[in-house]
Amino acid sequence: MASIGDKIGKDIITAMKARDEHVLTTLRMVKAAFKSKEIDQRKPLTDAEEQQIITTLLKQRRESFESFTKGNRPELAEKEKKEIELIDAYMPQAAGEEQLREIVAGAIETVTKDAAGQRPGPKDMGTVMKVAQQRILASGIRADGKMVSEIVKSELAKSA
Repeated sequence: MASIGDKIGKDIITAMKARDEHVLTTLRMVKAAFKSKEIDQRKPLTDAEEQQIITTLLKQRRESFESFTKGNRPELAEKEKKEIELIDAYMPQAAGEEQLREIVAGAIETVTKDAAGQRPGPKDMGTVMKVAQQRILASGIRADGKMVSEIVKSELAKSA
């Protein structure tokens, strides 16, 4: 499977041939972010690092979209929305709530085993979140941190 950076490189060429300025500038911005990080690290980026950069770029675009919407600037908000859709296409498929519940349940089970069989409660949220995030990263899926947090909170509340 080609890396995200490789796919973006190919899509930049396609956008150049199609003379699609919006796609071209957006993809070049992503490519520049990759290159900048690569230069900072002095080594090629891993897929996980590329995903992290894209996640950061998406978060920035979403914040800008909200600001432009609140500031009554629909034309700028629309531009940000298009960039979000374009960049988001390079991320792996987001996990569904059911899949996240399974991962969180496994994380709670792991923490329970580590705590000599005592089920974690709401005060152990940080520990369970760390284990859940590690499992999500290991599985190679993408998950909304807010959703994971809500699921962990609701699962831990059941045990209290």
